[in-house]
Amino acid sequence: MTVLTTPAQRDRHTTPPPVPWRRLAWVSWRQYRYSAVGTAVFLGVLALYLLVMGLEIRSSYAAATACTSRAPNACVAVLNLFNNDYHNAAELTAAVLNAVPVLAGVFAGAPILARELGSGTFRFAWTQGAGRARWTLARLALPAVTVTAAAAAFSQLFGWYFWPFFDAQQAGSFAPQYFNLTGVAFAAWTLAAFAIGALAGVLIRRVVPAMAAAMAGCAGLLGATVFYLRPHYMAPLVTKPNGTAPGSSWTISQLWTGPHGQRITNFDQIIALIQHPRRGYSEVTIYQPAIRYWPFQFIEGGWLLVFSLLLLAATVWLVRRRAT
Repeated sequence: MTVLTTPAQRDRHTTPPPVPWRRLAWVSWRQYRYSAVGTAVFLGVLALYLLVMGLEIRSSYAAATACTSRAPNACVAVLNLFNNDYHNAAELTAAVLNAVPVLAGVFAGAPILARELGSGTFRFAWTQGAGRARWTLARLALPAVTVTAAAAAFSQLFGWYFWPFFDAQQAGSFAPQYFNLTGVAFAAWTLAAFAIGALAGVLIRRVVPAMAAAMAGCAGLLGATVFYLRPHYMAPLVTKPNGTAPGSSWTISQLWTGPHGQRITNFDQIIALIQHPRRGYSEVTIYQPAIRYWPFQFIEGGWLLVFSLLLLAATVWLVRRRAT
């Protein structure tokens, strides 16, 4: 056998070996370390605020609870401080924290793949032994775990911070602005928003439009959940005619019924019944009892987790099949 007839041997060095996962994670950290440090500083300041204000709120609640009628003037000042000043500040804090999952999807999820897919720098990584799936997973896994863990920690801190108002029944744990921030829901929503942003980035491949799409997707999913899905996780209860739901329950709706159980929908007739009750007509309340708080938390957290994993799997599949 001569040189001309010898079969060509494949060069072992034409295809680089797969890059270890720790190297891929290190590269991801190097690319996003400044954003990660900035986010950590912001969350640290916010956590410090919750800790300091939480101690002040608990001290004020203890003083308000111990207040007696022996010093009425002092009691008025103490109660106003807790019921008005601290309560208003706590509601503002809750409103700010409710934006965190959306921000995670917009500023962490959407750009993480869209920036490299839009600029074309991903092609170099694929030629260095990273591979499409490994490159995508390395980009997504660490940020997804980090934002979810941070959200889980913050939900516990916020629950501790806001507890006096729950205990004083100034707020219900089923209220959307508080339900989303406590239990497991906050972490689940943060992961879902990140997954929505990542998928939008792969589909659109431009950072700013992907961020806008992520914001719209998160807002739409949240609205559909609060108004259509969450009330039906479990069959709601109905009060007896003219009965009232327990004070800590989640009132879904109230309606009037006629002598034969038919629903009264005419607004003028309802006003007349409120002003002048008539025999056979009654008001009923449809509600979810407060005891269902944790079942609702686990139901919502469970389907959001599955939904997020499906979105992330779809993101990896799209990168493998469609990105060029």
